Amino acid sequence: MEFIEQALLEYCEKHSAPESDLLKELNRETHLRIGSPRMLSGHLQGRFLSFISSIAQPKLILEIGTYTGYSALCLAEGLGKEGKLITIDPNEETNHFAKSFVDRSAFANQITIITGPAQDIIPTIKEKIDLVFIDADKRNYALYFDMVIDRVSPGGIILADNVLWSGKVIEENPDADTKAIMAFNEKVASDPRVSSVMVPVRDGLTMLRKKS
Repeated sequence: MEFIEQALLEYCEKHSAPESDLLKELNRETHLRIGSPRMLSGHLQGRFLSFISSIAQPKLILEIGTYTGYSALCLAEGLGKEGKLITIDPNEETNHFAKSFVDRSAFANQITIITGPAQDIIPTIKEKIDLVFIDADKRNYALYFDMVIDRVSPGGIILADNVLWSGKVIEENPDADTKAIMAFNEKVASDPRVSSVMVPVRDGLTMLRKKS
């Protein structure tokens, strides 16, 4: 089964838009130098994020959870010339690594990496947000949703990663992180302020659109 899944992933990647050379290098360097490289969005999900962002044409993107910057660079592909992306992560080391790649990209002047707890930084953002990507500590997913929903523009999009949590969401006796993801999934699926769809891209991705 693992072979089939990997073969299908490679088939999907082959028939999707290619990674840029910078993203290929970032992917490779993350696997060589950074712990937990599985956290990287990767080629297929990265193209998916870029696709959604390009359709949405956001003026302001908020990313909660930077890691090594791969997803931020993909999301930034949908920004107009005046658009900007704010990405938040408490890990100073990986933020420094991410910045080294952001600074080499076409979006160096549009992406701002902020080091610190998202709970403290989100309230300082005064502009309306058009697209949010949540990919941080799983136990705070519901909190992050509650903090951003009123800041999102009508028709704006919220994306949440890892919502299948390696399939643990359908297993018996879930651990604390799994319970948090399950609670988040139930919460947003029943929230009347958004329409939602969950898709099995990599580890599961939920797309929410704020109703007008």
